[in-house]
Amino acid sequence: MPRLGDKAWSPYLAGAGIGLLQIPAFLALGTALGASSSYVTGAVAIAEVFDPAITEIRYAASHLAGAKSWWQVALVIGIALGALLSATLSGSRRRGVAAVWKRVTPYGAGGRFAMAFAGGFIMLLGARIADGCTSGHGISGMAQLALGSFIAVGAMFAGGIATALLMRPVR
Repeated sequence: MPRLGDKAWSPYLAGAGIGLLQIPAFLALGTALGASSSYVTGAVAIAEVFDPAITEIRYAASHLAGAKSWWQVALVIGIALGALLSATLSGSRRRGVAAVWKRVTPYGAGGRFAMAFAGGFIMLLGARIADGCTSGHGISGMAQLALGSFIAVGAMFAGGIATALLMRPVR
């Protein structure tokens, strides 16, 4: 059985644990695991402070209503806090970005972070267009044997492999 202070957990046990989270999600909220909707919920909640009329847009209003939207926000916050807790307890937490900046990258120190931000933004945009993120399709959709999720996950892997090959520096 893994302990919180271990450097790494078995990916099989962690994967089974994540898969088992589907059960309370479906029983309690009638929804599957996913993360990309939480960003829409957060963005709409912030936008509503500055422009309350944003809720007149049906898409925006749908992401503020109900426990499902806010549950996903809590899930994403929990993932970040859990990762921080795990890294801290295992002693593998890095202090600041200086360690990353010292690495030599083909894009320079700031370029690496710019590429990561741009990649994350494009991935989130694609997740919203696909009506689900990698965790939503990969964990929940495939658990429900949804054909669209199998296609989406295959496309995500193909896109990731192609991008990695294209972005790899020539030596």
